[in-house]
Amino acid sequence: MRLKRIATILVCLALCVSLVSCATTSSREKKGAGYGAATGAGIGAILGQAIGGDTEATLLGAGAGAIVGSLAGWQIGKYMDRQEQELRSAMAQQERASIQRQEEVLKATFESEVFFDFDSATVKPGGVQELQRVADVLNKYRKTYVVVAGHTDQSGPEEYNQQLSERRAEAVKKELVNMGVIEERLKAVGFGETKPISSDPSQNRRVEIYIQPIKEG
Repeated sequence: MRLKRIATILVCLALCVSLVSCATTSSREKKGAGYGAATGAGIGAILGQAIGGDTEATLLGAGAGAIVGSLAGWQIGKYMDRQEQELRSAMAQQERASIQRQEEVLKATFESEVFFDFDSATVKPGGVQELQRVADVLNKYRKTYVVVAGHTDQSGPEEYNQQLSERRAEAVKKELVNMGVIEERLKAVGFGETKPISSDPSQNRRVEIYIQPIKEG
């Protein structure tokens, strides 16, 4: 029941944002801001499934609200191709990071040690440098929605791991905002120890950055 209520509220919010966006697009264009608007519900639902593959993760994505910029269907493939190439180039020297693409979604995965010391949610100076490379690409390709997802291994209490993953995701998001990435494009979520990808704990301790194109309509 709780999830049903959350879903209903999020859908209503998305519809409200959509109506406001339609009413204000002309004024934005006249000001030359270069920003369109799109609801985050459909985009977030796809992205939520890409991250978590379950209803709860989908709802996390669906609460996106108003997003900056949009792409027509015919633009998306080439736009994401160029962004993928530049992101791979920017991260080429980082051995503890990888880039994957699933249809229209780009995923940059970093081992937690790239950004954080043990049991810390403060981004290390070296991690700031890595994030700056990512931010440079995100700032060039602004018609995307970005989710920062924090993950831990299964050592320690589950509740603590959940909180640590959330704090780390928020710390990465804050750094990206400080580097000029528009905050409305960003969402931070923590999954704690719930989504392991390996029997190797070091691979489960990770930060993932998902990049999804914002579609028109």
